[in-house]
Amino acid sequence: MKLLAILGVSLGSVLLFLLATASGNADVLAKNYVLLLALNSSVVALLLGIIGWQLLRLRRRLRTQVFGSKLALRLVLLFSLLTVLPGVLIYTISVQFLTKSIETWFDVRVDQALDQGLNLGRLALHNELSGLAQRAETVGRRLSLVSGDHLQGDMAQARADMSLLEVSLFNPRGKVVEHSGLGPRPRLVLDSQIQRELLDAGDYHAIESPGGGGLVLRVVVPLQRADETFYLQLLKLVPKTLADDAESVEKVRGEYQRLSLSRDGLKVIYGLTLTLSLLLAVLTGIAAAFLLSERLSEPLKVLAAGTQAVAKGDFSQRQPVMSRDELGMLTLSFNQMTHQLSENASLLDRQKAQLEAARGYLEGVLVTLTSGVLALDDKMRLRAVNPSASEITGFDFDRLRNMRLAAWKDEFPSLQKLADSILDEFGDSQRQQWQTQLELVGAKAPLTLLVRGARLKSGHDSGYVVVFDDITDMLQAQRDAAWGEVARRLAHEIKNPLTPIQLSAERLQHRLHDKLGAQDAAMLARATDTIVHQVAELKHMVDAFKDYARSPRVSMMPLDLNDLLQGMLALYDGNPLVSIDMAAEPLPIAGDATLLRQVVHNLLQNALDAVGQSDDAQVSLSTCSTPDKVLLVVQDNGPGIPEDLRKRVFEPYVT
Repeated sequence: MKLLAILGVSLGSVLLFLLATASGNADVLAKNYVLLLALNSSVVALLLGIIGWQLLRLRRRLRTQVFGSKLALRLVLLFSLLTVLPGVLIYTISVQFLTKSIETWFDVRVDQALDQGLNLGRLALHNELSGLAQRAETVGRRLSLVSGDHLQGDMAQARADMSLLEVSLFNPRGKVVEHSGLGPRPRLVLDSQIQRELLDAGDYHAIESPGGGGLVLRVVVPLQRADETFYLQLLKLVPKTLADDAESVEKVRGEYQRLSLSRDGLKVIYGLTLTLSLLLAVLTGIAAAFLLSERLSEPLKVLAAGTQAVAKGDFSQRQPVMSRDELGMLTLSFNQMTHQLSENASLLDRQKAQLEAARGYLEGVLVTLTSGVLALDDKMRLRAVNPSASEITGFDFDRLRNMRLAAWKDEFPSLQKLADSILDEFGDSQRQQWQTQLELVGAKAPLTLLVRGARLKSGHDSGYVVVFDDITDMLQAQRDAAWGEVARRLAHEIKNPLTPIQLSAERLQHRLHDKLGAQDAAMLARATDTIVHQVAELKHMVDAFKDYARSPRVSMMPLDLNDLLQGMLALYDGNPLVSIDMAAEPLPIAGDATLLRQVVHNLLQNALDAVGQSDDAQVSLSTCSTPDKVLLVVQDNGPGIPEDLRKRVFEPYVT
């Protein structure tokens, strides 16, 4: 578009020069003025289109708030004002001057002088023509009396006496009868138009310009010879000086009259030329204003883009210094600023890298710690946490970052107790360090935490650090050790009566089996066998109880679950609360028969204890199989396991 504007301005200047030249040259004006006017109008329309496009483009830039658009608008308005005001002033003065100048060209005195000069020349020629006509009458009367033999000589004599150019005699049909002149034939002949005038007027007088140049006085009069009418033509050459003066006056007067008639046309032509000059100058100035505004605002736009890049952290911006003016100094200062910012950014990056290395080392230390570590700011907001904190509790502490302790319950309600404990402990401003033991319901299991806290002081900033450990296993180990000691002491007391009980049962069977009937003997055998087996199981349990500190050794053997249960459920045949539903098909499994009996006895006894003696008490035992496992289900309709016992349900003697 810039090239198009420059091309339009250049073409318009050339066409305007040609138009001005044509305006001052009548011949060129008559041939090419309309074409030049149309071409100049096209250039003006082209410039108007270019300026219109630039205005729309500037409007879009203003709407989108492109940097430099407001400055470009001010520059365009300023340059346009500087172009329009002087142009309009010069245009007004030029139009007034041109109108008055054209009017001064046409003076009444000049017009009268030209008319008088022309009339004077015409009067002198007409006097000569009148005198030649009188002499033609005289010559005609003389020649009418001359015989045909002497006619040629008398005509030659008359031509010589009166200094005539030619003397010719024509018959009524316009044919030459006699001729006396420089050439063999007359220069001017009687054409049909002259013959009609002779018939109408009787003679013919005229000032003519033959093809040879100069003015000629021509007189034709009738001549009677032998009752026949002939026509005598006299041609006399007008003196050159008189002819030139008359022709010059006639030419000047004709040009003056044509110029006078085209007075209004000249005003319009020169007015159009000036108007086109004004439009071209103004539009050129406005188009140049757009170009100059873009040229002036472009360096500022580049600097603005560099400044925005610097604001986003790109300190590598360097702009070329294209001039030594104020814009060049501003660009140089910008480059110096970005260079200094780049050096400072490099220094900051190095310090940041060192800080990150120290932080990484600290985080590495925190990651390796098995204790949970929480770092809080002075507003009690979580700022840092190590992975062990989430591993111990089962809660994702990363979701609590930058969250106040009081808001933890909204994310993880189970952590409210921990948050309240930390707030209470740090609420005492006199204590710098504290330690407490806390029972917490974790995401996977209940926990016992040992929590310790301390205040931090670092310059103007303050904060808190909390460290906690899961001591659930340690407390369980302590309880297991205590129970192991109790078990070893009780095992000795329990095991002593077991052997007499077993021996007494065997002795009863030996003494009474021959003295009882078959049915009573069978019942005695079953009862004795049950006592012996239960005493053996009880001895095994006492041995395991004695060694409570270590887990019992499991002896895995193939067995049928239904057969195992049939042997031990005889103890519950007389209990109406227990209902048994075992699968009809065998249920082969691998297990320790002794431990399985103990588990089933414990489950049934706990179920019976839970339902108590209520009217709708019910305990059920059922077995079934699936394609990949065997199920043993013990159910009761008791109140269930209390909340406070669920975490201790697998401890010894807890029911």
